[in-house]
Amino acid sequence: MTPPDASEGRWSDLDRPPLNITALRRGLLRPGGLWTSFDVVESTGSTNSDLAGRGDSGASAAAEGAVLVAEEQTQGRGRLDRRWTAPARSGLFFSFVLKPGESVPVERWGWLPLLTGVAVAAALSRAAGVDTALKWPNDLLVTVDGEERKTGGILAERVGDGVVVGVGLNVSLRADELPVPTAGSLALAGAITLDRDPLLRAVLRSIEEWYEAWRTADGDPAGSRLQEAYAAGCSTLGRTVRAELPGGHVLTGEAMAVDGDGRLVIGTGDGVQRPVGAGDVVHLRPGGGPAAQGG
Repeated sequence: MTPPDASEGRWSDLDRPPLNITALRRGLLRPGGLWTSFDVVESTGSTNSDLAGRGDSGASAAAEGAVLVAEEQTQGRGRLDRRWTAPARSGLFFSFVLKPGESVPVERWGWLPLLTGVAVAAALSRAAGVDTALKWPNDLLVTVDGEERKTGGILAERVGDGVVVGVGLNVSLRADELPVPTAGSLALAGAITLDRDPLLRAVLRSIEEWYEAWRTADGDPAGSRLQEAYAAGCSTLGRTVRAELPGGHVLTGEAMAVDGDGRLVIGTGDGVQRPVGAGDVVHLRPGGGPAAQGG
């Protein structure tokens, strides 16, 4: 039987059905687990902004473990205030709140976006059958037609006593729907499934597993094996990169390591190894030009 609203609303594209909220809540919310609430909205500007605004007068984010998913995000933000837009129900656009507490030194909280990248990449490998690489600090890359393309991004923002982490992931985007020709999606990378329900469930469970291991180790990236896992999945390491740093400075060299603070260590031609904690990093081809990673 055809749904009465098949011609409009959330069933307007039958190849992109809405998320099954009831089933996802049943699979994710459990006593003693990390996830404490799970909400889905049809459309919003930014799930990060919405969760950050749930606290008291903006001084605190929502409770730890709150998850907010948008079927469509109209003002999604990435790093450096870049915009993230996509057709409704074509991807996974969600945010969640983490509050590591006093057991994890604040200086280690900077590992949370990298932890999220490791967790998402691991989940997509298992659930979608797609090898997902990490571009420092928080981009998710897949291979389409032999080239690395950005299929997702992560944005972490400190809000009061917690951190709101947002994830945007292109799932079913077709080539003619990409924001830029060099972006990618799980569909274009040959994913074995584009069903967003099991993909989101796998991603959130993976984040929970990595977060608990990291918090149990008091945020130690080595003791939790997070630093090792990030380095193993980071396609930036071993490549020539150009880092565009705050203040207009540019640093070019080989990406050699990710240090204990989550910074990218770049070796320059004069033998100096310089850690970079913030900036826009571009992968360069052997000839010096930028490699294709869009979005």
